[in-house]
Amino acid sequence: MSYVETPAGFRYPWYMRIVFFFQRRRYGRALEPVRLWGRIPMAFPAMAALYRALDRKSSPIEPALRSLIQVRISQINSCSFCVDLNSAIGIDRGAHDDKLRALAQFEGSVLFSDREKAALAYAEAVTRGDRGIDAGLMSRLRGHFDDQAIVELAALIAYQNMSSKFNAALGVPAHGFCRVPGAT
Repeated sequence: MSYVETPAGFRYPWYMRIVFFFQRRRYGRALEPVRLWGRIPMAFPAMAALYRALDRKSSPIEPALRSLIQVRISQINSCSFCVDLNSAIGIDRGAHDDKLRALAQFEGSVLFSDREKAALAYAEAVTRGDRGIDAGLMSRLRGHFDDQAIVELAALIAYQNMSSKFNAALGVPAHGFCRVPGAT
């Protein structure tokens, strides 16, 4: 149960009721973050459109890496829902269980490629904010990503920070999507 309840008599816009219908068919219930974003009439469609733009097949960042980045940011921001959902999505995209369990120690792990480590280090630096983005980190990143991919990494990182901070601030719990020990 999140910290915020939907007020009695609150009426979602018609398009949100359609979204909830499909979520109940797929997940057995409407997802709490969607219910919360749906209380701001234009926010959910904007969030969904932004996510679709970032999570497309033609993205220069491979799907498993996108998921690893999202899980790591969610861990840092203490969003159990995001860790849960993004871990499950990551497994579907080919991210190995061992990597999900080792994300907090990715720098010293042999499980991660240099490309993954560079992207995850960038995600951590942006998310934590106190470390800054120095020339060394950018050089490391440029060794694996072109400018377009770096822009897309920054956008994905910003999106996941917004999403995970929103959910954590409202106490959205994990929904039980992922059964990887240590990932949630």
